[in-house]
Formats: sequence, C-alpha cells, structure tokens
Amino acid sequence: MEGAQLNLGVDPRDTAEVVAGRVEALWTKRAHRGVMDPHVEVVFVAGRGIEGNTCRSSTRQVTIIEREKWSAMMQELGGAIDPAARRANIMVSGVDLAKSRGRVLRLGGVRVRIRGETRPCERMDEALPGLRAAMDAEWRGGAFGEVLDHGVVTVGDAVRWEPSDA
Repeated sequence: MEGAQLNLGVDPRDTAEVVAGRVEALWTKRAHRGVMDPHVEVVFVAGRGIEGNTCRSSTRQVTIIEREKWSAMMQELGGAIDPAARRANIMVSGVDLAKSRGRVLRLGGVRVRIRGETRPCERMDEALPGLRAAMDAEWRGGAFGEVLDHGVVTVGDAVRWEPSDA
C-alpha cells in the first residue's frame, strides 16, 4: 500500500532513544584514592551504588565515562594510558553523556539517573599532563548518577537512554 506507514509501536521521535551503546568496562575501588579494580560484572544496589565500591554519596553513587571521548583525548594528548586512570566505575560506548543531567541511562537491566557532570581533579594531570584541561569541555570527564535498580551489569551489556517520559 503506497503511502501507508507500518506502526511498530515506536514513535519516530524516540528513535534516538532506541539506539543502544555498550558497557565497555567496569571498575570499583576499595579505598579512597585506591587502585581501580577491573571487573567483568558488578552488582548494582539501588540507592547505594556498586557493591564493594567506596567513595559514594546519595547522588554520586556511580561515575561513567565514554570510550569515544577517552580515545579522542588520548589522541589529542599523544597518550595511551589505561582508562582506569579516570577513576570512573563504568565506561560506555555509543551514548553521549553531554548535558544529560536528569536523564535515565539503562545499563543492561539497571537504570541510573544522571545527576551531573564529573569534574576532573588534579589526579588527572598526575596520570597524563594536560588531561585535566582536556576533560573540561563538553562533559569529557564523564557523568555521575544514582542507581535506581538492583541488578547485575556485565561488560558487553546494552546501554541506552530511557524515553524522556519514563
């Protein structure tokens, strides 16, 4: 039927919300300023953060960085340091964290409400000279948020933004 539209239950205005990214890496730290431990999977606890992780508050329960922005900064600075140096809990790809305050990001079966931008500290320049300044623009230092659901997140899980009215 020419001109007819097939209704698949997806509002065309929400197609950007459907595009999925991926969980690329997961880390926890055992102590303030401590080593970042890599994991294949972690347990998220609603209202608390990641099980076994220290340094969390009521709104800053997890921190998230983007693989694409990390790679761009490494190229700009001529660096090749491990993204664990950022000291974030989660690295994602395929989603843009910029200006996402208030939005809900789904990581596998767990939702995280983004509360703000993670500002870079002096430790970034200890890891790579110039990294702190490189992170200053467009949320390149990542985002922080509060965990809304209890569940397991695994490297390779799909990542996507929840629809705005969710």
